[in-house]
Amino acid sequence: MQITVNEELKAYIDPLTPDEHAALERSILAEGCRDALVLWGDVLVDGHNRYGICQKHGLPFQTVQNTRFQSMEDVHLWMIDQHLGRRSVSDFQRGVLALRKREILAARRAQAIAIASASASAEPGTPSLGDASHVAPQGADVPEPNPLKSRADIAKAARLSSSQVVQIEKIQKQAAPELVAAVKAGAISINAAAAVASLPAEEQKSAALGGKDELKQAAKRVREVHRKTSPEAAASSVDLPEDVQALQARVASLTAENQALRAQVAELQAQLKA
Repeated sequence: MQITVNEELKAYIDPLTPDEHAALERSILAEGCRDALVLWGDVLVDGHNRYGICQKHGLPFQTVQNTRFQSMEDVHLWMIDQHLGRRSVSDFQRGVLALRKREILAARRAQAIAIASASASAEPGTPSLGDASHVAPQGADVPEPNPLKSRADIAKAARLSSSQVVQIEKIQKQAAPELVAAVKAGAISINAAAAVASLPAEEQKSAALGGKDELKQAAKRVREVHRKTSPEAAASSVDLPEDVQALQARVASLTAENQALRAQVAELQAQLKA
């Protein structure tokens, strides 16, 4: 059987850790490959690790075709939903996947609106822009029941709190690669990583390379600055809307970053004077 491994699809979901891969290999060697590999034509969609292990040891496996896929976006959405439902996926990974799903669905909505707009201008009597949400773009499957428009929708899909979603968004936008790697490895919590992401990139990198203890200390320093600069804002944010809380968190982060930069400048000035 011809099976094509698409490297982009293989890398779309974070790989297993060495320990997880070793455990899967032991399981397959002991019990065989129990779950069928999912294909789209000859392209492997789900089961890259199982396929690699079976190839390595010459073990048999079964395959199943998913005939609903009409585009690579369909494949991506299916992969995301599969991993969102797996217990082995970390909170951070689920948040990243749910945010990724939101981006895909938003792009589809934009495409549907563009198609509806073009149809309305070309042919009188066609659906108006108000009906654009019901127009599926070419190559799409049935319209998504939950478009993940709000942060609450994303949090529900990822089984997280809205505040965790805000923190993951911040990590994605501001965190240095070394800090992101530390979160994925479980060396630092989402909450602490979001705090450390307020620091300049070099400080984030230094803390991440320093290990768990250094990361904890960096997060503690940022939180202490936050408490000193905005205690009243932190106390009153509980009952505010999510968007306002996000803005307050951003302001607090920038304040902490400004304080850290001031400390760096003061240190450099002291060195120059010496």
